[in-house]
Amino acid sequence: MRLVIPLAITFTAGMIMILNFFVPHQPFKFLGENLQEWYMIVASGAIFLGVMNLMHVHSRKIRLKQKNWKYSPVTIIGFLLMLVTGLIYGVAENMPFDYLFMNMVAPMSATMFSLLAFFVASAAFRAFRASNWRATLLLTSAFLVMLGQVPIGAMIWDKIPLAKVWLMSIPNTAGQRAVMIGAAMGVVSTSLRMIFGIERSWLGGAD
Repeated sequence: MRLVIPLAITFTAGMIMILNFFVPHQPFKFLGENLQEWYMIVASGAIFLGVMNLMHVHSRKIRLKQKNWKYSPVTIIGFLLMLVTGLIYGVAENMPFDYLFMNMVAPMSATMFSLLAFFVASAAFRAFRASNWRATLLLTSAFLVMLGQVPIGAMIWDKIPLAKVWLMSIPNTAGQRAVMIGAAMGVVSTSLRMIFGIERSWLGGAD
């Protein structure tokens, strides 16, 4: 029963959502809207579980003095500070929560993204080595795009900005759409496998 009940719920909910998409009439519309509300409730519960897990993991690191445990009190205090100010004063503009977010969270996020630029540059240097014609094509395209982003590119040749626009709007867009289509097909395939009970890894140890 531990296996049959979750599979039955998954199959029923999945089929209702599929029918609601293709047949947006009663009773599927009503059932689909209710399932979406239930999804929000479950997602809220998942957030609560995530908070409990955060507190458990970092409190355990502090108790056992694990590696880099000194950062855990900062994480816990920061989380509780944001939570308390949000609950007491709300999240409106010019409130303490907004002040903390704009002056602490936003600068730290910008710092992390600025550090990522160095890792991206390092990865690009390794990927752009012209070891074959594909890497050479990638290197040339990247070089043209970077030149087209700065004024010196137009000073070298006035066609470079136009080449950059063409590369970003046609080959790049085509590649992005291909990736999105592939990802969508993967999502559909995995969803159908879960709905029909072929994929059962999410059940864990249920038997």
